[in-house]
Amino acid sequence: MTSDELRNAYLNFFAGKGHDIIPSASLIPHGDPTLLFTSAGMVQFKDYYLGRAVPPNPRLASCQKCFRMTDIESVGDASHLTFFEMLGNFSIGDYFKKESIAWAWEFVTERLKLPPERLWATIYLDDDESFQYWKDIGVPEGRILRFGEEDNFWGPAGNTGPCGPCSELHYDFGEEVGCGKPDCKPNCQCGRFSEIWNLVFTQYDQDESGKRTPLPKPNIDTGMGLERTVAAVTGKTSVYETELFAPLLESVSKLSGKKYGADKKTDEAMRVVAEHGRGVTFLIADGVIPSNEGRGYVLRRLLRRAALFGRRLGLDKPFLTDIAREAVGLMGHVYPEIEQRQDFILKLIGVEEARFEETLSTGLELLDGILAGLTGKKKNEITGEQAFKLYDTYGFPVEITREIARERGMTVDEAGFEKKMEKQREKARAAQKRDVVIQPAPAALTLSAAAPKVIISRQYETTPFIGYHDLKHRSVIIDILVDGSTADSVKKGQSASIILETTPFYGEMGGQVGDAGQIRGASGQFTVTDTIRIPPDIIAHQGKVADGALAVGEEVEAEVDQARRLDIARNHTATHLLQNALRSVLGEHVQQRGSLVAPDQFRFDFSHLNAMLKEEVESVQRLVNEKIRQDLPVYDEELPYKQAIAEGVIALFDEKYGDTVRVLRIGQPPVSSELCGGTHVRSTGEIGFFHIIAESSIGAGLRRIEAVTGRGAENFVQKRLADLQGAAESLGIELDKERKKVLALEKELARMRVDSLLGQVEEINGVKVLVARVPSSRMEILREMADFIRDKLKSVVLVLGTLTEGKPVFLAAVTPDLVARGYDAGKIIKEVAKVTGGGGGGKPNLAQAGGRNKEKLDEALRLVKTLI
Repeated sequence: MTSDELRNAYLNFFAGKGHDIIPSASLIPHGDPTLLFTSAGMVQFKDYYLGRAVPPNPRLASCQKCFRMTDIESVGDASHLTFFEMLGNFSIGDYFKKESIAWAWEFVTERLKLPPERLWATIYLDDDESFQYWKDIGVPEGRILRFGEEDNFWGPAGNTGPCGPCSELHYDFGEEVGCGKPDCKPNCQCGRFSEIWNLVFTQYDQDESGKRTPLPKPNIDTGMGLERTVAAVTGKTSVYETELFAPLLESVSKLSGKKYGADKKTDEAMRVVAEHGRGVTFLIADGVIPSNEGRGYVLRRLLRRAALFGRRLGLDKPFLTDIAREAVGLMGHVYPEIEQRQDFILKLIGVEEARFEETLSTGLELLDGILAGLTGKKKNEITGEQAFKLYDTYGFPVEITREIARERGMTVDEAGFEKKMEKQREKARAAQKRDVVIQPAPAALTLSAAAPKVIISRQYETTPFIGYHDLKHRSVIIDILVDGSTADSVKKGQSASIILETTPFYGEMGGQVGDAGQIRGASGQFTVTDTIRIPPDIIAHQGKVADGALAVGEEVEAEVDQARRLDIARNHTATHLLQNALRSVLGEHVQQRGSLVAPDQFRFDFSHLNAMLKEEVESVQRLVNEKIRQDLPVYDEELPYKQAIAEGVIALFDEKYGDTVRVLRIGQPPVSSELCGGTHVRSTGEIGFFHIIAESSIGAGLRRIEAVTGRGAENFVQKRLADLQGAAESLGIELDKERKKVLALEKELARMRVDSLLGQVEEINGVKVLVARVPSSRMEILREMADFIRDKLKSVVLVLGTLTEGKPVFLAAVTPDLVARGYDAGKIIKEVAKVTGGGGGGKPNLAQAGGRNKEKLDEALRLVKTLI
């Protein structure tokens, strides 16, 4: 049986038992800050178990992508994994122990055909109920073992909350495998037994004192490891021998020239490279970007651990992209997101691996030197300062340093390392000069504590939203919240949150801000300044009573601020066009990583490694505006989630979706199809105009675009034009001043030059003649010089020549007494200019001309004496 066959067999089996099959959620848990990664199948159903949401069916089943960082340093042995698939069936207050045990046995023995004699069950110490159920279906008492809390009890998160015993199914590979001891049983770590299925019976609520009270409706949460079960079904003692890993190990073998199975240390390194290569592929596909904290740090650690073990295989050049490519080919048909994002996955791995390769050799040499020094001094601990230097300078995560040290029988002063890290953080905070925008916690958080009281006392769970098409609606006030507590009425001047039976107001969600507007009753008016959501999905209208009073049970008219809503809608539809344009210009790797859609502008965060070029920004802007001018229809439809994803509809990387989803499409055929619950324009033409005002980095591999549309774009452009006009006017005034200064200086310089020119005056036939070439100057200055010379000499024929912008320019002047004798400045200048291929003219007393050939300027001036 292959992994594909097992996956399908499991889901079909439980579909036949009345379960809804739910798609795998992202590895990044949505809306759960307590978890870095999705580590079990039940994570996406947590709200159902806690009563915060109602499941579509109390019986659910899934094949969930999971990632657990607790086993990172164990990866390399024959069984541990960081990334794995978990098959699970879940009961939310429906069936319990009897059914889950019976179905588990039926599936493994009848569908998987595992020999019953190789199956063992473990139960919690005092769980006699489970013991009897296992015994009733035919498991011998000798193969039903009792264990304590460490092995067979699932405690609550944070020491309080739902918890319960569990029962595990173990597969026995036989006496020939493992330690060989006669008392070897499940939970022995020798490798003979493999836990393939864990059935968790959530039946108690534990309080702070540790007291456990039975839950009114117990639940079932099971997890079957797909990789381990494939190994059991195919008779492989290691998950790495299955078809899930064989192609990856073959790829490592080809790259390194090493044979798998020939050497224990080599096998360990090959398994690390194969497993981590697969793991990083899925992490990046689900939106994790390498960084120095949180999920990004785990990804970076995984990448660098793989690079380190690759070095041990002799791989001294980047190789992880080859492993990732193999992983995509192997599992892309099951998880299409890794195929869709393959280019980005490979590029990001390549960049990160190359960055570490630059310092890996030097870092390893330094670490070897540190370890050798410790051995020589008979010490066994790397100091915090040494570990910090390896991390800060050479990119070695402290966990890798610890792992290498442990192989040599040494330790790391991790407390000292953490002190150094904290000092670095303090320096970074002190040095940070730029403004940081702190996003306030959502207002819903301030009300969430009151939400359970509201639900219990008023008997409601969700607020129907009817505002996609109607912005004015008659409704009834069903609750009022004042300072987090319920109230029966509210009067003028009081701030409150009003809950309506139904509402046209959109509550803040998915990056779109909440609506504003008015709620009017017979005796009062309430101004809504914001609309938020309280879990599970209650829409609360926040604001203040403007006049009179309002009370619970009163019929009111709720009216959304239409102009503001349309501004928001323009921006929201523009984000969809923007994502489409970004994917067209930059590549299919672009994923939305966040957004804020407000009335005046919006921001859009997305995955991309490099700053956008000016040409790329312009191309994106042009593409969006083209779609706006085409006035494409914008419409929505509801589809089953699976169908929408199969059709290629874009979903947010960390969003959690129900079985039925709203698909927002633009154009026919669609140019954009996304899962979206927000409000939008009816056609793209309503957006008016789109303009990008900023593109920037918000972290490694993450970019942000800020943009405006509609009225916001109009205001932005008007302000920009006003700014430019003001700047132009200021510059014009300044330029005038500077020109006057330059002109004054040039005139002063001209006067000084006149004195030197007077010595060049010649007399021809009793007429004073001055012909001169002067430095490049404007015609205005030539006239100024001519005036000075005529004033000085009283009687003269003057011809000046110069170059202006590379072309010859001439000026001729004749004093009145010589004009009377027949000398004509116009005739003289015409002949002079002709020599340079130009022409000109003027009056007998003053004329000017221009030429083309600057090389003949001096020849033209020599002609003057002949003409005189």
